[in-house]
Amino acid sequence: MWKHRGQKLTARSGAMKKRQENVRVLYFASDCVEPYVEIIALKDSTRRLSLCNSVESEVEESEYQSESEEDFPVLSHESQLLDEYHLQKLAAHLPPRTQGYPWQLMYSTVNHGSSLKTLYRNMAGLDCPVLLVIKDVHKKVFGAFSSDPFKVSKYCYGTGETFLFSFNPDFQQYRWSGENSYFVSGNWESLQIGGGGGGFALWLDADLYRGASFSCPTFHNAPLSTHEDFIIQDVEVWTVQN
Repeated sequence: MWKHRGQKLTARSGAMKKRQENVRVLYFASDCVEPYVEIIALKDSTRRLSLCNSVESEVEESEYQSESEEDFPVLSHESQLLDEYHLQKLAAHLPPRTQGYPWQLMYSTVNHGSSLKTLYRNMAGLDCPVLLVIKDVHKKVFGAFSSDPFKVSKYCYGTGETFLFSFNPDFQQYRWSGENSYFVSGNWESLQIGGGGGGFALWLDADLYRGASFSCPTFHNAPLSTHEDFIIQDVEVWTVQN
């Protein structure tokens, strides 16, 4: 770190001479080295200032890029549905307990076929949150984060960490409203997320071919797709914690 001090130069005779316009006296001090004074020409001073600002800018940019890379999730497989924008937005809104863990692809229609039964089977034995991603035939991407893996159950399961999301095209998140606890329920015929108002926030059939999305009290959400009833193009389910 340096400080600029404009000073008059003193000749050996003791007479005061006017400081030259193109001369600067620089005083350098830091915690690492002993303070010292350096006399340089104005052009050199300007250049050093420019270099100093450039170095600081590069350091700040490097730190920013490092932080961004740390927040960006690491995927076990390439996603067919999520691009960098999707990943960045989703990663920033996941619960803190999931941050820093790699995302593991547990199910995809591309790799495993269109079957809810297969989706359930691939979730068996898991005890961690999952991220459901859907793309419909209108190229809309949406889905849900579930605090619990999907399974067949007589009762609703999940916690208030569960939320819905959509990209139409901007990112929109719908968190738990606190009005009811109809987070997730599943049977062999369908998977349902949210409810209580005569319709599900997200409903998928056994063949993962047809789906539906309505506003519901659980999340106070808008329909996730541009159509309340939609045709599914692809589905992916990721685990987001070991």
